[in-house]
Amino acid sequence: MKDKKDFSAQTANQVDSVEEQQPEEEYCLFCGIDVSKSELFHRYRVCPECRFHHSLPARQRIEVLADAGSFKETNRFLISIDPLSFSGKELYEERIHEAQLRTGLTEAVLTGVCTIGGNPTAIAVLDFGFMGGNMGGVVGEKVALTFELAAKRKIPIVTVISSGGARLQEGVLSLMQMAKTAAAAKRLHAQRLPHISVLTNPASGEVYASFPNLGDVILAEPQALIGFAPLRVVQETSGKPLPKGSHTSEDHLNHGMIDQVVDRTKLRQLLSILLDLLSARYRLTMTKRGQPYPVLEHPEEQAWETVQLARHEQRPTALDYISRITTSFIELHGDRHYGDDNAVVCGIAEFSGEAVIIIGQERSHNKGRAYPEGFRKAQRAMRMAAVFGMPVITLIDTPGAYPGIDSEERGIGQAIASTMALMSDLPTPIVSVIIGQGGSEGALALGVADRILMLENAIYSVISPEDAASIIYRDTKKAEKIASSLRLTATDCKELGVIDAIVPEPEGGAHKDPEEAARLLKNSILRALLDVQQLSPSKIVKNRYKKYRRMGEYSSYFRAAISKEVSELQDLLHRGFSMLRERLSTSEKEEDQHN
Repeated sequence: MKDKKDFSAQTANQVDSVEEQQPEEEYCLFCGIDVSKSELFHRYRVCPECRFHHSLPARQRIEVLADAGSFKETNRFLISIDPLSFSGKELYEERIHEAQLRTGLTEAVLTGVCTIGGNPTAIAVLDFGFMGGNMGGVVGEKVALTFELAAKRKIPIVTVISSGGARLQEGVLSLMQMAKTAAAAKRLHAQRLPHISVLTNPASGEVYASFPNLGDVILAEPQALIGFAPLRVVQETSGKPLPKGSHTSEDHLNHGMIDQVVDRTKLRQLLSILLDLLSARYRLTMTKRGQPYPVLEHPEEQAWETVQLARHEQRPTALDYISRITTSFIELHGDRHYGDDNAVVCGIAEFSGEAVIIIGQERSHNKGRAYPEGFRKAQRAMRMAAVFGMPVITLIDTPGAYPGIDSEERGIGQAIASTMALMSDLPTPIVSVIIGQGGSEGALALGVADRILMLENAIYSVISPEDAASIIYRDTKKAEKIASSLRLTATDCKELGVIDAIVPEPEGGAHKDPEEAARLLKNSILRALLDVQQLSPSKIVKNRYKKYRRMGEYSSYFRAAISKEVSELQDLLHRGFSMLRERLSTSEKEEDQHN
């Protein structure tokens, strides 16, 4: 690094003189059409025909992401030198100087502060046009300084990556920048400040395996080449041709490594919404405690009818409710380890003006039966809620976790156990709602909450009526007979103390009027959430532990005997009052007849 400001300023001035001289391609590199007259291409460098995303210079990228006139560059005068006196066909310093004149940048990263959708944020953009966007000492230093600036100003950071990896001319010193930038990103995370990472074409090597993968939310542009090792190395190592589409952003989405693939033209809007939600400045408060909705109790003989309503194919799903009770829902994908599971949907949303994490079991995918990666994706979202102080809402609708061999091999038992354990002491309010089937451990894994609600025609059981009938009667056709014995209706669960409140449904079931069902659900969640949010995080966790500690608690013989006597006494008094009322009624009738 050169610290002589006069040399740096001279270089920067030379750079300024060529910033406007960037050549434009006239033809799409992918489909070959003429794009010279396309406004879309000139602004975003996206082909209007095939939507191929061409390389976008760093300054132009900031122009399309930041609010107009808001970007202020930082650390511009940090300039690379040749720390190893690297010898090659060209002197390293000459290559640096040539890249500066060609790109209009002083190094491969452009850093600064700006606003995006009115949200103040730090920003760091790597430019592949500058020596492949490789990370040497100056790039690592500028990135680390930008993370530190974000931490100091208590603002989020957006990083945009277009890089081939480390800068070989700087040897092991270049490698060390991975640790430097990863540590800086970790420090920002410890201060509960958001980091949104955007991967563009290409995002690979040592840069990819450092700070970009530590983003709270990771986005990628379509068909971007993404991966740690070059395609050639991967193919040589595996010894066989790679599957079509591997090492792309879409492939990474399918394998749970990123949250979304986003068209460049829609990226600014998505970043604006994410920054709004992750930097939320509003929290709901209660001004007047409302009364819960009255709910009709269902007699035992209607248990099987309730089972049928809970399973009705037109009954609203988790996504149906999410679209109706929230706004600005941004879905998150992947567990960051193995894959994504569409049977579990989760994301950040606005709920009555407050940012929340919402997680739902979506029965339109695999009947709502989640794989381990579905539960681990939910854990990711829950941890994000804890970091940024957002409440968690879970919508439960599953016959149970997926019981196949692949699920077992990927650790379904550990995934369920660790999800429950995480929820047990998550320092933020949790409201869970059983909206359809609450099937055994698959339901409970997302149901360890401060307030548990249950729709009027939902069910919650350790086993399905069919499986219970198969075990007890060796005949699944007797499921209707055993349904009432399982105590699986909302009324049963309320009496058992398993749930806290019942949410009424439109007459005939939620499928008869999904809009009204969503309105009733939203109001019930709102009441429960406001009730919990009055407490401190430590009190919330303490009360949650007590709640589950008491469920199914065994009493001593003495306490059990006293409880039995009290129950018998209450029954005796009740029968006595009934007999007294009958006698009084008979006496009144006799007196009337006598008169």
